[in-house]
Amino acid sequence: MKFVLSLFMTPTSHIVPLAIAAEQAGWSMATMSDHVVNAESPKTPYPYTPDGKRRWPEFTEFPDQFVTIGAMAAVTTRMRFTTNAFVLPMRDPFSVAKSLATISAISGGRIVPTFGVGWSRDEFDILGREFANRGKRCDEMIEVMRLLWTGQYVEFKGKYYQFDRLEMNPKPARNIPIWIAGMSEAAHRRAARLGDGWLSDWQPSAQILDMIGRIRDYRREYGRDQLPFDVMATPADVFDPAGYQRLEAAGITHIIAQPWQTYYPGTTDLAQQRESVSRFGEDVIRHSS
Repeated sequence: MKFVLSLFMTPTSHIVPLAIAAEQAGWSMATMSDHVVNAESPKTPYPYTPDGKRRWPEFTEFPDQFVTIGAMAAVTTRMRFTTNAFVLPMRDPFSVAKSLATISAISGGRIVPTFGVGWSRDEFDILGREFANRGKRCDEMIEVMRLLWTGQYVEFKGKYYQFDRLEMNPKPARNIPIWIAGMSEAAHRRAARLGDGWLSDWQPSAQILDMIGRIRDYRREYGRDQLPFDVMATPADVFDPAGYQRLEAAGITHIIAQPWQTYYPGTTDLAQQRESVSRFGEDVIRHSS
């Protein structure tokens, strides 16, 4: 089992020192969340809470994922980095492909983006992107980016994106795996059809395993069941090495955790966060491999 450090709601100034501590403590990856802006009075209810309210308070820091990953990559040598999740159809495929290829080239291939289609119509409207067709555009964007990452002349004639022969470089240091986030059937099918992995939400492990089963069925349907496939999850009811080993046997490859919520709940003290990262390595990671 591999462990992924969640940097959600972590002060931006803490992120680089925590990445250094995490690599030393045996963490495999670090991840962070994505919002460009947060409306004061959102019109779109948050889909993952019973009352539709967001899980984070006003003025929570959401640093740019790609800039921050570049900074973490510069002070580490082994850890990989993912996004939890990056809302792809709020952007364009060219600038995203360029950023990810650059991170890969600089870090030696240590980037594994996780893409979602997003839930906030407010944010799409503010950024001037169409919300209704975001799923179909996401699919096409993935196709476009994979072409661009070849570093060769490519062309594309899709419904949403069309271009004549062009090339984009630097190319990635190695193949960039793409993980797909989402709880809907459409997201599961997208993960099965286009993804190299899937990201769950914070939920009971039984629900996660049920969704893995559905994705496996779709992968067989698409003839992709023989390819490697990762699952990154945040089980709400498993917290011990034995439990993580059971989940690994069932197909979960990566566990997201924020260890200071166990040892120092709610802390924003860097020393306590750093200690928690190291302590989790001793208490859990070394017993779960």
